[in-house]
Amino acid sequence: MTALAPIARVEIRDEMLGIIREPAAILFSIVMPVAFFALFVGLFGTEQAADQAVPTGTLMLATFGTYGVLGAGMLSPGISLAESREAGWLRVQRVSPVPLPLILGAKVVAAFPYCVGILGAMTLTAGVMGVLEIGILEWLALVALMVVSVIPFALIGMAVGAQASGNATTAILNAIIMPMAIASGLWFPLEMMPEWVAQIAPVWPTYHLSQLALGVIDAGPLRLGNAVALLGFATVAALVAAVSYRRARI
Repeated sequence: MTALAPIARVEIRDEMLGIIREPAAILFSIVMPVAFFALFVGLFGTEQAADQAVPTGTLMLATFGTYGVLGAGMLSPGISLAESREAGWLRVQRVSPVPLPLILGAKVVAAFPYCVGILGAMTLTAGVMGVLEIGILEWLALVALMVVSVIPFALIGMAVGAQASGNATTAILNAIIMPMAIASGLWFPLEMMPEWVAQIAPVWPTYHLSQLALGVIDAGPLRLGNAVALLGFATVAALVAAVSYRRARI
């Protein structure tokens, strides 16, 4: 394991640099979530209902943070895998001395710093706009929750990337991300949505992640049902990714 540590660092560094070089990944997984957060904080961030302990702009760190994790988690590893497979590089890596699980794992881990960066940018935006009321411990717990939750979304992204081209992967994943964000109440509260949208919201893993994140910000009790649902999604995502990769044309 110690001998593989330097190789893992190189793989993760290369994957992180690859994200920077990919305009689609930068736009959809990094720029858009922060821009949408700033827009909605400007519109609704100063509101604070009687049952809210913090301004709406602070609570949006949970919902838009989930949207940021969804985008960064799915798009970056998925596009990277699709492009590596298309270029034949994954075939070369498969016969190299570097273990293939390490190569694939690096694609997931490389998304972690970007998720932290997205949450950091959103936090800074909320602070500049005067709606930030969160303690450092709560913020660190929020970051930890979001980083861990990248994994199942990254597995789904890689499942698509194992089958589709780079351009098709971008289109397919965005076709999943946008409706899921809206249907989970990440952009607008479910109370503002049609009743049928609110009824199906618990189907989506992003709904459960946002509920857990809201609990962290409010310092509320652990929402066990949401945690179990998210764990179930992670299990399904791992199975889907494994089957998709085995059937991939490398």
